[in-house]
Amino acid sequence: MEPIIKNKAKLLEVGDVDSRRVVLDITERAIARLNAGRRIKSILRRQGSVVTIGEKQWDLAQKRNVYLIGAGKACNAMIMAVEEVLGDYLTDGIAIVKILEDTDVFRKTRVFVGGHPVPNQEGLRASREILKLIDGACDQDLFFCVMSGGSSALMSCPVEAVTLQEEIQTTDVLLKSGANIREINAVRRHISQMNGGRMAQRIAKKGAELIGFNISDSVAYGPTGDISIPWQNFSATPIGPDFTTVEDALKVIHNYNLRDRLPQSVIRYLENCGPEGETPKAFPGNTYYQINTLPDSCVYAKEAAEELGIPAVVLTTFLEGEATDAGRFMAAVARQIQMYGQPVSAPCVVLSAGEVVTTILDNQTIQGHGGPSHEMVLGFAEGARQVPGACLLSIDSEGTDGTTLAAGGIADSTTKSAMEDKKIDLSQMLRQHASHEALTAVGGAVFTGNTGTNVCDLNIMFVPRKN
Repeated sequence: MEPIIKNKAKLLEVGDVDSRRVVLDITERAIARLNAGRRIKSILRRQGSVVTIGEKQWDLAQKRNVYLIGAGKACNAMIMAVEEVLGDYLTDGIAIVKILEDTDVFRKTRVFVGGHPVPNQEGLRASREILKLIDGACDQDLFFCVMSGGSSALMSCPVEAVTLQEEIQTTDVLLKSGANIREINAVRRHISQMNGGRMAQRIAKKGAELIGFNISDSVAYGPTGDISIPWQNFSATPIGPDFTTVEDALKVIHNYNLRDRLPQSVIRYLENCGPEGETPKAFPGNTYYQINTLPDSCVYAKEAAEELGIPAVVLTTFLEGEATDAGRFMAAVARQIQMYGQPVSAPCVVLSAGEVVTTILDNQTIQGHGGPSHEMVLGFAEGARQVPGACLLSIDSEGTDGTTLAAGGIADSTTKSAMEDKKIDLSQMLRQHASHEALTAVGGAVFTGNTGTNVCDLNIMFVPRKN
């Protein structure tokens, strides 16, 4: 199997090598188990024309057309897995991905590279092709739909009252507002023709059947368990019901003082769209399978640490808030563990997952590149120099963090001193949101490429005994 962390050897040339090796080895094992392509093929099987998932079966020979639609940051692996199983029974497919890898091989699916974290023209073009495909369907057709985090941006198709450029501006403002992902999605879903279940609603109106495979990056769900059992309380994404409302969207705009920062077309639409602007709340005829959920990453990371003989504890899978503050908090936890053996004794691995954010109120402060995982690691580096051997890796599990092609970063108790040796002001780099440049300079940027999963942020901290 190809290594997941592409620059692992380089990361082990600097800093506290022993501690870095621990967190990197755990990361490799955990991410490998999360690969959605392998997980889909573990439950999706075909014998002749009959497809089986758990206790449910579908005879593809009884369908007029079998379509495959996908979007998301982990969509590549999911599309290839379903294509492989369906074989020649697949009629046509359309997918919108964030990054195409050299190893990606698609058979019948037309693949577009959309925009993320903000939409782009290619995503809009792909979405229109998907709507055209759906509009030609009938009640004898079957849609396989694979979705993962990032589909909200990649499936760019705003309502007619809003232009693509206005949707881009809206997304950019929301991402920098300090709002959490649930609040951001409340707005985005209600100005979209695709998201918040709008795409599934269009399929349902044609009478076609939908089978959905999804990776959830929401903090709302527990670990997956048996993924061959249909998920009964599935919600959100372009293929599931949406439980946010237009009223929720307007509250977000009010609570974060966004009325003067968002395009006025968006404000007018949300204030005047009425009941027709509400997203669908139920799809009783669809079948959904949850392939990964956010807490899965900590489940597998804990097992990986224990396989290496290191005690591990899951601190939280609900981590939200400002990224830098979260990093400083993790350094404080590491110090408490090493000095007082609380809440666990060293050596140990402390795991967390969730979705931290970076608030940027003025784009003029941006002097570089980065993302929340980058900034969390730099926040950790500030306090970690007081905890010898402490090491934190934070990555966006799909393989790209913020505005970079790096998955995130790694820092240990020597990182801040290494920056000082290179005349890098850590605090200034955080203020200027140039965390990627800071970490790259000291061998701390982590590169994975597309991982085949997308369960938000995974944070792995190792705390050794005090020497």
